Amino acid sequence: MEIKNEDYSVVYDPADTTVNFQGSLRLSGMPEYAPIVELLDRTLETNPDCITLNLEKLEFLNSSGINVLSKFVIKVRQKKTVRTIVRGNQNILWQAKSLKNLKRLMPSLQLEL
Repeated sequence: MEIKNEDYSVVYDPADTTVNFQGSLRLSGMPEYAPIVELLDRTLETNPDCITLNLEKLEFLNSSGINVLSKFVIKVRQKKTVRTIVRGNQNILWQAKSLKNLKRLMPSLQLEL
């Protein structure tokens, strides 16, 4: 599963159950994020033991995108059987500031900055 355009890519790698984000996500509003939400939901529906969100190469994510990630983390938390790892890049300001909030939503989430 993958979603790509000239500004960003979101690719699910089933071999290591990792969703890799890259580029800049500046989509306007939730309707434009719907394909990414669907990719994340389909990943969760495969019932993996662990899901990794690799954001290390995601340079920018707007508030709608952060909302998408937050809602996904809540869905994973409700499932209670899936371990979640979020990999970020401490040198990217939005990640250093915002990814800690995902851990507040799901204390068992493993945050790697």
